[in-house]
Amino acid sequence: MTEPILTTSPPETGPVLLEARGLTKHFPVHRERGSKRAARLARRSAPTGDSSQARGVVVHAVEDVSLALSRAGITAVVGESGSGKSTLARMLARLIIPTSGELLLDGRTASTSNRDRREYARDVQLVLQDPFSSLNPVHDVRYHLARPLLVHGLAKRGAGLDEAIKGLLERVSLSPADQFLGKYPHEMSGGQRQRVAIARSLAVTPRVLLADEPVSMLDVSIRLGILNLLGDLRERDGLTILYITHDIASARYLADDIVVMYAGQVVEYGPAQSVTDHPSHPYTQLLLSAAPDPDRVEPPSLQGRGSPPSLVSPPSGCRFHPRCPHAMAVCAQQTPPDAQVGSGHLSACWLHAQGLDTDQARPLAGRPDSRPPAPSRSTPDPGEET
Repeated sequence: MTEPILTTSPPETGPVLLEARGLTKHFPVHRERGSKRAARLARRSAPTGDSSQARGVVVHAVEDVSLALSRAGITAVVGESGSGKSTLARMLARLIIPTSGELLLDGRTASTSNRDRREYARDVQLVLQDPFSSLNPVHDVRYHLARPLLVHGLAKRGAGLDEAIKGLLERVSLSPADQFLGKYPHEMSGGQRQRVAIARSLAVTPRVLLADEPVSMLDVSIRLGILNLLGDLRERDGLTILYITHDIASARYLADDIVVMYAGQVVEYGPAQSVTDHPSHPYTQLLLSAAPDPDRVEPPSLQGRGSPPSLVSPPSGCRFHPRCPHAMAVCAQQTPPDAQVGSGHLSACWLHAQGLDTDQARPLAGRPDSRPPAPSRSTPDPGEET
């Protein structure tokens, strides 16, 4: 089985193909399912007279996320488990209805009619994390690849259908294709199952591929092959890809842009090299310090503490402030605005805000006695105009 090699000169990205504006998703908490304690915590944290909290308790899974996927571009969404990455992907795939926000394809608002939903599904496909769960164990590879072709009328039963199926297998480097047609999921390796899942998504010739942690369930030795396959699909077919991962190192390897999410919100966004070489948000710095680095001589210094907050009653202000070593009084009071820290590089952090008064800049209890020095601007970020 041959592996495509990711080149160092990706194709030029085009205009925005899929765009999300202010996507928000709140999941109701059902008390009969053992969430009475969560309901009490939410009521205590709710402001006096807040009727929305009185009516019911919700999980704030995704809050006001805006995202633009360019044609033939690869965007990575990075964050811890529970940060809202998969919920965002499912809203983009229209498997989950957002609480609020707008979804646009080719600049037009996505319609909710059944006919338009089918057309949208052809354009935007989702690859799930676990290929063993996403494939039906009682059906072989031929069935999994034939079904989307028949449902969408892209092939008819007979020799043409078999040729289309073999072409899909060759496209994901499963060759010779004849050896895989009759195999069942349990007869293949994890990497082979994930390639079949990708081939099934490619069967309807999508323009956008949403890959939800496609390598996290695979052995380390075969992850690179799947990443190279995604890169090859972008370069050869101009496919737009959203790559979701908790591994910021693989995001830098594959993606053009990186979106960092924490507790349902975007905290940093920018070109992949700029975000990883010049991380400006303390949470991004925490992710990078925890990532394996063969060139690191000293043990990693984790600039953060504690665990992610409850999304039933998230912290006020910046949601990262309970864990942030640089938290100031304003961080616990107000949500930070996006600040431009480089060319196309944005960070939602009060450390980059100007004009804070003494009370706002006061360190929180147990934090350092002063603000850290601002990042040096003597050397511009990659891509920044001089």
